Amino acid sequence: MHPAFSIIVFTTLSGLGYGLAAVLGLGLLDASTLSVKLAHIGALAMIAGGLLSSTLHLGNPQRAWRALSQWRSSWLSREGVMAIATFVPLTVTAWFSIVEGRYLLVAGLAGTVMCGVTVYCTAMIYGSLRSIQAWNTGLTPLCYLLFAAAGGFLLASVAGYSSGSGGTVCAAIAILFVVAAWISKQQWWTRLRTLAPLSTPESATGLGHIGHVRLFERPHVNENYLTREMGFKVARKHALKLSRLAILSGGLAPVLLLLVAILAGGAAAVPAAVLAVFCYALGLVVERWLFFAEARHAVMNYYGG
Repeated sequence: MHPAFSIIVFTTLSGLGYGLAAVLGLGLLDASTLSVKLAHIGALAMIAGGLLSSTLHLGNPQRAWRALSQWRSSWLSREGVMAIATFVPLTVTAWFSIVEGRYLLVAGLAGTVMCGVTVYCTAMIYGSLRSIQAWNTGLTPLCYLLFAAAGGFLLASVAGYSSGSGGTVCAAIAILFVVAAWISKQQWWTRLRTLAPLSTPESATGLGHIGHVRLFERPHVNENYLTREMGFKVARKHALKLSRLAILSGGLAPVLLLLVAILAGGAAAVPAAVLAVFCYALGLVVERWLFFAEARHAVMNYYGG
């Protein structure tokens, strides 16, 4: 699949934003401190920025609102509805923190739950597609949820260390989620790279009973939407190198830096936590690029894919 920049930005930014908002909703940090107030603003900004970037991939962005009407059958529509609804408790929680300097339990917990549901809906946009075998697994929503949680606790650890309370707790939990996320992603990659395709040129054409089917001539000479969006290919050796880079940058480096923050404490904790967030974000972008680049759509059977 074509790894569109707008979709990578959307899934990365919104995942980090929802993760941070969910952690803030748990009330682990002092809502009256400046760093936590800025964290609320940052979470809302990342969510809004991610959602806006997703519309750039649409042929007619002005019609994006129509997707909200199909929530009974479409995970994309459900995600849109949930994204809008989730802004309500998140805005209330942010208001009480920024203006009144206190944590509101009901709105906070409601926001945490709704953030999780929204991220799940985002993941199921891809996980529900049987035509893309790589995505059609329960590991897809699991990875999305774990990566969002890991990013949320990483960002929360920065706010916690900056405010002087709660940073160590968030950093310790972040380490657990980072490790769990990359273990799950490694299982996802292992499944992908050992996958026996359900859809083949033989099954797609119905000519398998005759023998091996090969492409004699493409359906057309020029490129079209299908070949542009669903015919992207990445060499296996490059994919393996990039997956190792993602694990080192988004997994190993953040864990080591968070351990430094926990053990060193004091003034050294904040820069270590900030650097951990940047390393994690880089690894997440690479992981998300591979998520699309390595996926193969069944329609490419008709194009010799």
